[in-house]
Amino acid sequence: MKYEIPFWEKANLTIEEAAAYFNIGTTKLRELTGRADCPFALWIGRKCLIKKDVFKEYLQKRYSV
Repeated sequence: MKYEIPFWEKANLTIEEAAAYFNIGTTKLRELTGRADCPFALWIGRKCLIKKDVFKEYLQKRYSV
């Protein structure tokens, strides 16, 4: 049985889910998560997830992205 959890309730989001949730383009998110020192990227093999709460804090501290 597969459970469907709405992406706004998840702790970690895919690039596409984060783009929809934060209204930021996927290209910009891939650029931000491509850095080695990115605090909100969680890499599982080749798949990148965005730590939602950490990314939200990151955005609150920024003037522009």
